[in-house]
This record gives sequence, C-alpha cells and structure tokens, in this order.
Amino acid sequence: MRRLAAELDVRPTKQLGQNFVHDANTVRRIVRAAGVGPDDVVVEVGPGLGSLTLGLLDAVGRVVAVEIDPVLAEALPRTVAERAPSVAANLEVVRADALTVDTLPGPPPTALIANLPYNVAVPVLLHLLERLPSLKSALVMVQLEVADRLAAPPGSRTYGVPSVKARWYGDVQRVGTVGRQVFWPVPNVESGLVSLVRHDPPADVDRKQLFAVVDAAFAQRRKTLRSTLAGWAGSPAAAEAVLRAAGVDPGLRGEALGVEEFAAIARLGPEGKGPQSTGAA
Repeated sequence: MRRLAAELDVRPTKQLGQNFVHDANTVRRIVRAAGVGPDDVVVEVGPGLGSLTLGLLDAVGRVVAVEIDPVLAEALPRTVAERAPSVAANLEVVRADALTVDTLPGPPPTALIANLPYNVAVPVLLHLLERLPSLKSALVMVQLEVADRLAAPPGSRTYGVPSVKARWYGDVQRVGTVGRQVFWPVPNVESGLVSLVRHDPPADVDRKQLFAVVDAAFAQRRKTLRSTLAGWAGSPAAAEAVLRAAGVDPGLRGEALGVEEFAAIARLGPEGKGPQSTGAA
C-alpha cells in the first residue's frame, strides 16, 4: 500500500478523511459481516487504494466504487487489473462526491459497503439510502462514537438524530469494533462496524416532515417535547395538542421516542389536522 501510494504521490489527507485499511483479515471480516454474494451489486464509497475493493470483487458480482480523489479514481482500475485480472471487468469507478450522487451506472445496487470518511459518514449514509432505494442493506465502518450513535436504542445516552433517521430506513445494529492499527495512517480513534437491513418506512407519513420533527425534538436535548416542538407546531400549546393526539406524553424528551412515535407526531402535522401527505419522499 505504501509503495502504491508513493508511486501515485498520494499523501492521505484529513480533509478527505483518508485512512486506508491495510489489514487483509479486516477486509475479509467486513465482507463476511456484510453477507453479500455473487448476485449482489455493491456500492463502495471512498475505495482509496483498493484493499476493500479487491476483497469485495472476490465475493460479489459487481462493484461500483465512488471516489472523490481524481488520482485514486484513475488508479483503481489499474490496481485491480494488476492484482485481480479475472474480476477487473466487474469494477466500475465513478469519480464523484458521494453526497452528490443521485444515480449510478449499470444494474441497481443492492448493498452499500464502505469505510466511510469520519467527517461525513452519517450524511453520506443517509443520502445514499435516500437516493438509491434499491439498496437492501448497508455495512459501513465509521468512527466508533458514530457507530454507537447510529445503533443506539431509544432511551440511551447516545440516542439522537442519526439513530432515528437511520431507523427510518432499516434495522440498525453495531456488529463489531475495529482497532486503529489496521489503518494507514493510524487514526486517533477506534472504528465500529454498523449494519443496516432495509425495511419499509412507517406508512402514511412524509420522510421530510418526520425528519423535521426529529431535528426539532433534539435541538435542545434537555427540554421536553412540549418545548422543543413549539416552534415546529406554532406554540407550546399547539405542540402539546399534537403530542397528546399522537399518544405521546408532552413531558418526555426526544430520546424517549422511537421512529414510530415520531411518525405518529408527523402524521398529525403542526396543525393537528391529521396526515398531511402519504408515502415516503
């Protein structure tokens, strides 16, 4: 890996969150935990120098690698052709910022598997789940603190906006911890593996409206829902009316609610007049 980086004159940068996995056992562990096979089309974000890409190509039918770094994007097909020529045709590289991706070339992707840059991990995950509805699952490696937040259950200290929004899309759990030494350069924190298995979102509620309720509910964590949803509903009294109509105690805080309770609130809307729209946005 260091030799390849030297040949390309690549120096991992914090700006792009570049910490490359160099340990083969970790790569095999990620692929195994993802549960993917020959019928899967995998989206990989930030393939870097290609260690995880090579592991994925051994297991799945096709990999679409989204890479923002132009040097790495250009080099990846050559690396795969040199080290795994028999599967090189199964790789397609898209040079793009994952946060701007709306569609991908080829067959619809079935899984997202990636070592996500720490500074944009949650936005990238949520964006791709929204824009690529064919994704049935995701297995992402993120900063351990972020992994805990994504997988946190209602009522826990780390439960918050990422936890609820991820659960809109699927069942989420932390499936492992990854030490620092498997990366180059070595990061200052440990990483965690998070699995998401897609399910149908709550019925008869708009995603954007539900997310607006979630954002408001956690904007001031120490305050009750009657207070935090006052701006969204129009007043504390209006917020209380909507909460009671949804069967939610106005004295609770946001971390006490699951995605279904937030959906019940969003269905009623700020005016408390019943569902405002149907279907997921």
